Amino acid sequence: MTTDNKGIVQRALTALVATGDVDALAPVLSEDFVHHRPGPTSSTKAEWLAAVRAALVPLAGMQVEIHHVLADGDHVVMYSRRRLPGAGPEIAVVDIFRLDDGLIAEAWEIIEPVARVAANLVWWESA
Repeated sequence: MTTDNKGIVQRALTALVATGDVDALAPVLSEDFVHHRPGPTSSTKAEWLAAVRAALVPLAGMQVEIHHVLADGDHVVMYSRRRLPGAGPEIAVVDIFRLDDGLIAEAWEIIEPVARVAANLVWWESA
């Protein structure tokens, strides 16, 4: 099951990154899919797909380097680094996916600008 879940996530995200085809994601998301971000923000399947679709133009040409994809049971975790074309800012991203019955049921996303890593290592000092 873990290997299958990892493969589902890898195939879906590879298709999105390679082709920009947001509609390729829809079949692998459950109807009650929820996307979470830090804080109170969460999106339904339709809201999240619309947000991804809207981001395609400003993020066109973004380079995505997937460094790790780990799976444990119904959870898949992906660590990637992403950079806008040219000398655009670089971000580190951790995505966590929970799968249910072969579909992605929930996703969490944490983004950190690489330029702020040093400051974020001592976040408690500014409190």
